[in-house]
Amino acid sequence: MYVVVEIAGQQFKVQQDQRIYVHRLAGTVGDAVEFNQVLLVDHDNAVTVGTPTVAGAVVKAKILDHVKGDKVIVFKKKRRKGYKVKRGHRQCFTQIEISEIVA
Repeated sequence: MYVVVEIAGQQFKVQQDQRIYVHRLAGTVGDAVEFNQVLLVDHDNAVTVGTPTVAGAVVKAKILDHVKGDKVIVFKKKRRKGYKVKRGHRQCFTQIEISEIVA
């Protein structure tokens, strides 16, 4: 059984006991979170597509950790003008574990 759920503006295909990284969620480590935006449910090859969401379907998860992603270097240069700018960025993520899928 898997579902497609919308978490923080992105769509994820998840199964039970799966660990994924999503954009930073409000909450502390150990908190339980619920996601109601379930777009598709596949249970034993019986696919239910929501219009726009599946009514009554909920994905329950647990926050495991708050981490930062790898550093991305942003380098800008205009040739022959003496203009160079080097900046870095690290995206904040939250690691969650899908604990239960209620269809």
